Amino acid sequence: MAPNYPMLVLSLVLVTLYGALFHLLLGRTFKHLVLSWLAAVVGFAAGQLLASAMGWHDLVIGELHLVTASILSWLLMAFAQRFDL
Repeated sequence: MAPNYPMLVLSLVLVTLYGALFHLLLGRTFKHLVLSWLAAVVGFAAGQLLASAMGWHDLVIGELHLVTASILSWLLMAFAQRFDL
């Protein structure tokens, strides 16, 4: 299976925006910025995989399940911030 580079680039752009916005609102140090970005990446990937596996058809851009991936991304960033992982 060939990688879908446009979906990967869009995902990374969105994840970076989510992490930066979350850090702008709630972050304190550079460590928290990195943690927010990593949590956003893991959450976005988990949301994408979950929506694909369950066959959910939320707002889809190509093969990217935008709503589910975004929600899980924000939830995981909040979880990481709350428990200061």
